[in-house]
Amino acid sequence: MRVISGKYRGKRLFAPEGKFVRPTTDRIKETVFNILSSKNDFEGAYILDLFAGSGALGIEALSRGAKSAVFIDNSAESVKFIRANLANVGIDAQVYNTDFRVALRKLSGKEKFDYIFIDPPYFAQAEEVVFDLIEEYNILSEKGIIFWEHSTKIDLPELEKRYIIDTRKCGITYISFLYRRDND
Repeated sequence: MRVISGKYRGKRLFAPEGKFVRPTTDRIKETVFNILSSKNDFEGAYILDLFAGSGALGIEALSRGAKSAVFIDNSAESVKFIRANLANVGIDAQVYNTDFRVALRKLSGKEKFDYIFIDPPYFAQAEEVVFDLIEEYNILSEKGIIFWEHSTKIDLPELEKRYIIDTRKCGITYISFLYRRDND
């Protein structure tokens, strides 16, 4: 794994190993950032990397000019890798080693994020709760975009009422981009 573009291009990133860890591949990461970059610039953006794993998505955004990133993962091992990867590229960022519900509550009323990356373990089935909390705590900026990586085409009809959803299949992985309906 590596940083694909920007200030830290080519820097190697490391991820924890295990059957419950599934880092976003460089190919998918490149696809995601090409799509996001075609719509918006990362310059000065605020990033939230939920279920951050290695922190690769947030670090990629920082490399491309994002102003700051917050990384959240409940695995102590993953948080060690996030901190090591941040140190490797020379970035100082907030890292929370806690359940996403607790972290989102702490972030409520503070900053709003321009990009929220959601890449939960496939078995976690946390999607509905995550999206509800993002709305409840109002942490997505007005023009903010949510990126969500998932294993199957998940039908969440309530989401379609709130967001325009652009889903694409990359091999065995689905990637979805969610845009607020009130900004279409």
